[in-house]
Amino acid sequence: MRSRKSSKPEQVPLAWDAPGLLAGVDEAGRGPLAGPVVAAAVILDELRPIKGLADSKVLTPLKREKLRDEILAKALCCSIAVATVDEIDTHNILQATMLAMRRAVQGLRLRPAKVLVDGNRLPPLDVLAEAIVKGDARVKAISAASILAKVHRDRLCLDLHDEFPQYGFATHKGYGTPEHLAALRAHGACVHHRRSFSPVAQALALAGVPPVVVHVESRVGPQMAASGAALP
Repeated sequence: MRSRKSSKPEQVPLAWDAPGLLAGVDEAGRGPLAGPVVAAAVILDELRPIKGLADSKVLTPLKREKLRDEILAKALCCSIAVATVDEIDTHNILQATMLAMRRAVQGLRLRPAKVLVDGNRLPPLDVLAEAIVKGDARVKAISAASILAKVHRDRLCLDLHDEFPQYGFATHKGYGTPEHLAALRAHGACVHHRRSFSPVAQALALAGVPPVVVHVESRVGPQMAASGAALP
């Protein structure tokens, strides 16, 4: 006769909930007409909490800068990576963003047990991962990543401004503002513009430059748990 103890179903722990380090990942710069897309990955230290972490878009530039310094000082490890303008124009902005995110995770000094990514899509990773819509406002590690990515990209835009001041990169950070569009019409596109983006392509067309052909296939599905596929 089977004992009552042996007939009771055993609780099997899920690998998805395995304990370990948690990394947050976010990007900055998907929408602008110029400059790279930047991604950051952060593993926070639970013993050294950081107050004020939030979606970088709701923070002032000064607050982002202060939090950026605190994140770098207190986090267990951080990594920032980019996908270049050439990669954006070759693979499309979605795939380039996934590429930057993957590079950011791979650049972490410590290996996370799980990665939480802002949004509804995941880059190809060799660790467990979950996409979280509005994660930059809900998960502190993702908030930290969004701040690092935003500050890093804003600083890159200041460098672009020093190189090409006629476009006003220091002000609009590459976004398609009326000022930026007017500069495109007046000066054409520079080497840092995303030639596959419509306003830039239109400026190039006026100058007689042929359009850029971009691969549009999507190889990253929404809400994937993990993936071993490879991006270029």
